[in-house]
Amino acid sequence: MSIIVTGGDGYLGWPAALRIADRTDDRVVLVDNFARREWVEEIGSVSAVPIASIDERLDAAEEVLGLSNLSFVEGDLTEKSFVDQLLAVHEPEAIVHAAAQPSAPYSQINGERANYTQHNNMQATRNLLWGLEEQDMTDTHFIETTTTGVYGAPEFPIPEGGATMENQGERDEVPFPAMAGSWYHLTKSHDAANLRLANSQFDIPISDVRTSIIYGTEVEETRQDPRLKTRFDFDYYFGVVAHRFAAQAVAGYPVTIYGKGEQRKPFGSLEDAVEGLARLGVMDPDEREDDHVVYNQVTRPISIVEVGETIAEVAREHDFDVEVEHFENPRDEDETHQMEIENDRYLDLIDGQDVTFREGIEDVFETLTDYEGRIESHEDRFLPGVLEPDE
Repeated sequence: MSIIVTGGDGYLGWPAALRIADRTDDRVVLVDNFARREWVEEIGSVSAVPIASIDERLDAAEEVLGLSNLSFVEGDLTEKSFVDQLLAVHEPEAIVHAAAQPSAPYSQINGERANYTQHNNMQATRNLLWGLEEQDMTDTHFIETTTTGVYGAPEFPIPEGGATMENQGERDEVPFPAMAGSWYHLTKSHDAANLRLANSQFDIPISDVRTSIIYGTEVEETRQDPRLKTRFDFDYYFGVVAHRFAAQAVAGYPVTIYGKGEQRKPFGSLEDAVEGLARLGVMDPDEREDDHVVYNQVTRPISIVEVGETIAEVAREHDFDVEVEHFENPRDEDETHQMEIENDRYLDLIDGQDVTFREGIEDVFETLTDYEGRIESHEDRFLPGVLEPDE
């Protein structure tokens, strides 16, 4: 038997695969087509942290961490024949599906990239779910990283999964409506609906892990050797807001906040995210709460201005002279929205483990100070407008 981790070369998939492999004797099969490396190169950027080849990574995992149960398969999950062969050969007891085109800005560049994002993300999920059904593997625990972005920014507390709807005096729990704000986020809204359908029609046990804004450079496993590092994107298209702010500080730029920046967004550390996926990946069937569970993979909502100010404070402690500056907001958003989001189920999953935002950012600067030149040579990638729609 085996556990498959898709997106195994990625920011979250790679360290999650290392931790899963450390907690099981099963074969852990990483699957990737290296598209993330290609997308970032396409928009003219790089990972601030140099990333080893997959062969070098696997060698280091065995030599340094003693993990001899990791293997890698290169392939495109949008090709059904590849997925069918993957499942037939490895017969997974669990699949951690972390492969996707994850950038909302990238999906918004033009129609071609919107189409690509939606086809890539949804086709991969459908192929995996139908492959399990058609090959009689419906006991396989299917764990997918969707996104808290499916919720949008409602004015009421966001539930951890469904919502209660009342009409003409009758009440029932219904799936949370898709309120996503980008072509990327809608792929995860559709995936969430397809996951629910696969559970209903095929009885596949589903864990829908709605991932927040994940920040950080290290987990316990990646600290052990440079070859084990995970990627760190800082450009406008693939760098999350906390990573962009940190890279701006390292490059001598002010931390740029759009508008007031008082809106709160959901955040979680890389360490916490990896821990949650690892526990789900090796979870025994009798430990599962239900056969379809939604987790809000977030430890706390934080305002963008608090993110910026915390990053500036930590940057100064590392001898970077940085200020926080506010710019006109190019986005149509409520700059004062105070998000509330339920996350009790997720905190129970990770046993209350909680890396604070400041702790995670201190880790980021410990890493990025070694790569100032790499960031400065790509500092024109911080802001939008550097990639023309027809490029």
